[in-house]
Formats: sequence, structure tokens, C-alpha cells
Amino acid sequence: MLTVRAPAKLNLTLEVLRKRPDGYHEVRSVLQAISLCDLLHFEESDGIRITSDLKGWSAGESLVSRAVALLREATGCSQGAAVKIEKRVPLLSGLGGDSSDAAAALRGLNRLWKLNLTGERLHGLAARLGSDVAFFLHGGTALSEGRGEIVTPLPPLPESWVVLVLPDVPREPGKTAAMYRRLKPSHYTDGKITEKLVRALREGRRISPSRLFNTFENVAFAPRAKPRVYAEHLVKLGAPRVHLAGSGPALFTLLNDKKRAEDLHARCRDQGMETYLVRTLTDGESQDLR
Repeated sequence: MLTVRAPAKLNLTLEVLRKRPDGYHEVRSVLQAISLCDLLHFEESDGIRITSDLKGWSAGESLVSRAVALLREATGCSQGAAVKIEKRVPLLSGLGGDSSDAAAALRGLNRLWKLNLTGERLHGLAARLGSDVAFFLHGGTALSEGRGEIVTPLPPLPESWVVLVLPDVPREPGKTAAMYRRLKPSHYTDGKITEKLVRALREGRRISPSRLFNTFENVAFAPRAKPRVYAEHLVKLGAPRVHLAGSGPALFTLLNDKKRAEDLHARCRDQGMETYLVRTLTDGESQDLR
């Protein structure tokens, strides 16, 4: 059996520069893989079987099914596979779980079926699946541009600890597109926030939480909105700064001190919140195969 890790991600920055003529938005973002991971197990099989241990998960609605079909179409491969997904990344949370699973499927099946596709070829397939999928072929820390498919690896973020909290709000399909529709031109930025963070990473400086940015907070943190209420409460519990993960609703705070992160995580858990304590990953850890 071949096992591939599929890590979640955070947007350390997420800037929207403009709306493009093709209907997508031009983005500039620093992405960071974290240790909250799904596991995909691959075995040879007569046909294609994709299953998960998560109640309510549907293969037909997952990018994994599309990834398998696209890989077979692009290579003419007729081999089968049984793919079992251990879901640990919350669905529709802004953490990129389904995109990461799709990238893991490309990598795992490339290995299982001995297709020997280059990284460039896999990247081209990933870009056809979704904006974030290409990043998960790299993992670690990376700059994402275009609609998200242009990925440039960056020096790793100094190991940091992350407390994640999932607000008790409905998680609906199509959430990301809806968030983009709610953005106004006044929420667009010029990419310089991301450029400053990229420069700090390349110079090896420790990243201050004040450098993080997510333009979706302009709409997600509306007055009395639950994500804002949760974020304000997390600050009262000791979080230095709280940010939205991707298009949300997951929230996160980045800490340098493990003990402080453990204490905050315990306080969140004691108050009944859905919370996770994780750390940042390098690119080598993100691409672990077993």
C-alpha cells in the first residue's frame, strides 16, 4: 500500500488585485502548509474505487474523482486503483483540504501506476483542477499568483505553531465564489503586502503576525458576524492576532512559542470550540510518501 499525506494550508497573505476578463480574480498570496493532514492510501485494483471515512463526504463532489479521471485521460492509462481517504482536514473550512487531496491523488497515482510524469506535467494537470491544487504539489511555503496556479517556492517559514478554530457556522458549497462576489473594488490591493512578506522570508527574518493579511476579512468580519465574534473572543483568550484561513470560516493565530500555543489551544478546547493545534511544514515534510 502507498500512502501520501495531504496537508492543509494557510494563506499568510491573500491579496486580490483585480477581477480578470476571464471571470477569475488576480491574486497574490503566500501559502503555508501545516501539519493537519488527510492521508490517502492507494492500492492496485481492477477498477476505480474512491472512499472516505468521513460521514457526508462524497466522491462525486470531490476533486479527487476529477483528478483520477484527468490523469487517466491525459496519459491513456487504463489501470485501476482503490483510493481510501482518511479525512482530518475539516470540509469547506478555507484550509484547502479537497485541493490537497487532489494533488495527493496526482502524486500517488503517478507513483502507483509508474507513469513517471514530470513535476511540470503534474503542475499542468493540477492547474486544470483548481486554483490551489498546484501549490500542494510543492507544499512548504510558496508564493501564489495569477488565479493561484502560478507557484514559486519560498524559503521555509521559521517553525511556528498554529491554533486553528472552526466557528460554529454553516459550511456551504460554493462559499469561496460567494466570498469573491462580496468583495468590492475598495478591497483590492496592489500586492505590496505580499511582496513585503516574501522579502522578509527571503532575508530569513522571523515573521511578525502583523505582516499577515487576508482581504476576505473585509466581508467575513462584518459587525456581529460569527467569525468576527469568535476572532474577538480568541484575542481575549490570549491570541496575539487572529486571521481568516482562506475564504473561511476557519480562524487561526500564529505563535512562535509552543507552550503559549498549547495553553491557548487548551483554553479554546475547554470552552467547547472545535480547535486544532498544528505546526508549519517545510516542503520536504509536505511531500512525504510512505
